[in-house]
Amino acid sequence: MKYSRKATAALLSGVLALAGMPVLEPSAAEGDLLVTDFEDGDVKAFSKRGDDDTSVIASCTEDAHGGTSCMSVTERSQGWNGPSVSLESLGCKPGVQYLATAWVKMKWYNTVRLSMQYTDEDGEQHYDNLAQIKSDGKWVQIPETKFSFTTGMKDVSIYIEGDDKADMWVDDFSLTAAPVYPIQEDIPGLKDVYADYFKIGGAVTAKELSPKSTQDLILKHYNSITLGNELKPENMLDMKATLAYYEETGDNTVPKVKLNGAAKIILDFCREHNIPVRGHVLVWYSQTPYWFFTDDYTKEGKLVDEKTMLKRMENYIKGVFEALEAEYSDVDFYAWDVVNEAWEDGGTPRLKGKYEDSNGSSAWVAIFGDNSFIEPAFEYARKYAPKGTKLYYNDYNEYMQGKQEAIIKMATDLKAKGLIDGIGLQSHLNCTNNATTDPFPYAQQYESALKKYTELGLDLQITELDVTYDKSVANGEKLQAKYYSDIMDAIVKYKDYISAVVFWGTTDDQSWRASQNPLLFDEKYQAKPCFDSIIDGISYTTTASTATTKKTTESTSETTETTTKSTETTVSSEKSSVSEPTLRGDVNCDKTVDVSDAVLLARFVAEDAGADITETGKLNADADGKNGLTGDDVVTILRIIAKLET
Repeated sequence: MKYSRKATAALLSGVLALAGMPVLEPSAAEGDLLVTDFEDGDVKAFSKRGDDDTSVIASCTEDAHGGTSCMSVTERSQGWNGPSVSLESLGCKPGVQYLATAWVKMKWYNTVRLSMQYTDEDGEQHYDNLAQIKSDGKWVQIPETKFSFTTGMKDVSIYIEGDDKADMWVDDFSLTAAPVYPIQEDIPGLKDVYADYFKIGGAVTAKELSPKSTQDLILKHYNSITLGNELKPENMLDMKATLAYYEETGDNTVPKVKLNGAAKIILDFCREHNIPVRGHVLVWYSQTPYWFFTDDYTKEGKLVDEKTMLKRMENYIKGVFEALEAEYSDVDFYAWDVVNEAWEDGGTPRLKGKYEDSNGSSAWVAIFGDNSFIEPAFEYARKYAPKGTKLYYNDYNEYMQGKQEAIIKMATDLKAKGLIDGIGLQSHLNCTNNATTDPFPYAQQYESALKKYTELGLDLQITELDVTYDKSVANGEKLQAKYYSDIMDAIVKYKDYISAVVFWGTTDDQSWRASQNPLLFDEKYQAKPCFDSIIDGISYTTTASTATTKKTTESTSETTETTTKSTETTVSSEKSSVSEPTLRGDVNCDKTVDVSDAVLLARFVAEDAGADITETGKLNADADGKNGLTGDDVVTILRIIAKLET
């Protein structure tokens, strides 16, 4: 049986309801959202993007993707022109995850984007790209994309745009509420497993934090939070206030700082739950607006001289810490990345230039000629940071020899002057490389780099850990699990030098490298094999509030054990590999049969592109034994869950 999208939503809601689990409100799952094939000729839900948008939006009966009708968007004079849908008019709510997709055709070769527009609490407009795909005059599908928005966002809409003014056709548009997946409560919390080693943290953005499932995942597993974007210069700098001050006083050395609403959402969450925060980042070549470096604070202005830029840097760093102290003095900012990514892989400073024009170029280097701005950045951070906050230099490819040597020399000099407390090792790693099974870097290479950094006598933090794999490589998920295990073994070996391990994101679909599934949890908040692999070898005894952990690395005979009072419930984690049915109804192969299996199968039989099932999972999913996966198997699995069948 082939299900429509409306049937999919109904089936998923029914599955969740029967299992007694969180269910989307009917208005959000059905009538108030928008699923249309345009066969009725109705395009009223779509509007052009303001008076400057010249688009003409109409029903069209020529060359539809499906059926006989679609929506045409003609007379576009700019790439950003296109059909827009107001989320608030559909009854969409903050903190709920939504799914959007559509089939689109452009008149000629073009990049088609699904984007979101909103106004923040300060009245500023924002435009976020959610997904994109190429159309060469043929119908293409914008991938089903998950997104959400926060309480601070107003006038929220999603829209379709292109690179240029080519005519556009849209068909089979779907905007639905995403299934609500509860987290797994029957697995250990990572922060508890590694409690005697180091903090375990995650990076998160305000929109990513919106759903309750994400909040629950963080509270279970992490005791450190890094704001993914909200504390970066582009979000902290207030251009309007800066220009006003400059025009009033003639002083162009005092950039103004604001604490944006998105940052407050995360910091409020951290305060409420007493979660320590890694500040990221003060000085960076990227995500720092070019106007910050020019004499008149405009994109067209001339770069200022070194003396002026040093004053601006000091006032900016001072402003950041003052803004946070004023509202969040009770939040523990235990670490701050002062300078980020200043060195090339070969150990030289970045190229001079404007990063917007040439990715990797640095306006800091354009002004100073080299990396001589790093030391004063640490001086100012040491001067204004709260007492007890540790200061870090942070970089990626930290295992590349040239960069490694430059970082070590720089850190040695800063340490001698009492300006630096540690090194942040980003650790964006790859367990497969160019469709081969060779990782980059090798685990031994990564461990060798760790050893060299420990010799500095500074604190180390793994600040942005994720591990990608190429989907074209066989057994990619198994390779990822083994590689994650090897990397964590290396980190545990040097635990006495490492105070935090932070994963860059929460779930695969929200990662900046989402297409390569780099994190420990999938889009349904389910732990992946790589989660199991980094707790393999750890015996833990749990109650609601206590745990016993033990980790023995393969590379050493060193064993650390800590025991607290608890009930006698001991769990050992083991991985298995099978190529035949393992458990009737266990669609996601997590060794249990629960509502997540029914939901996954319901999405699969409804031909949801995001519902991937392994071969073993398909064998397990054939619950009624009649060959072929259908809605009847979903019903059978629900009966198994309800103990009406065995």
